[in-house]
Amino acid sequence: MSMRTAVGNTSAVGQNVVMSVQSALKVRIQNDISEALRAGDELLKSTLRMALAAIKNAEVAGSEAVVLTDEQVVAVLRSEVKKRLESAQIYADAGRQELADKESQEAVILQKYLPAAMDPAALAAIVAEEVSKATAAGQTGPKAMGGIIKAVRDRVGDGADGSAIAAAVKSAVS
Repeated sequence: MSMRTAVGNTSAVGQNVVMSVQSALKVRIQNDISEALRAGDELLKSTLRMALAAIKNAEVAGSEAVVLTDEQVVAVLRSEVKKRLESAQIYADAGRQELADKESQEAVILQKYLPAAMDPAALAAIVAEEVSKATAAGQTGPKAMGGIIKAVRDRVGDGADGSAIAAAVKSAVS
């Protein structure tokens, strides 16, 4: 059964009940919202609610509603972290340090739900291997970057951010 489907069961009274297969990460966020409510942690509660809203928006975007996989939820959370960090920078540049601090704290909270980032040295080693493979295949220079980035992304999965991969490949190819 794929993560995009729902399972229909029949209840005791014969009505069709639809149970969806949810991402473990989404369930963890929902549970952590409940814990934050009990603890009275306003920042954690509001941050996780915004993250959950972004996940739900992603689920209903497009022509039909889907249930996101953990990988897709991670992608949504990465996007939310990036938004928070960009907002924090904009607020700091505008002299609104209290808002910049809040955005930074939200980014830190959301980063706890992301997989651990790959060590830069390990990423550089993978990039070097893929660059040498591309060079052996006759692909060199900036034109080879797209293929190398794709190959590195396939190998590291969620272990590295796309911008970190692109920067490492660009420096290795140049």
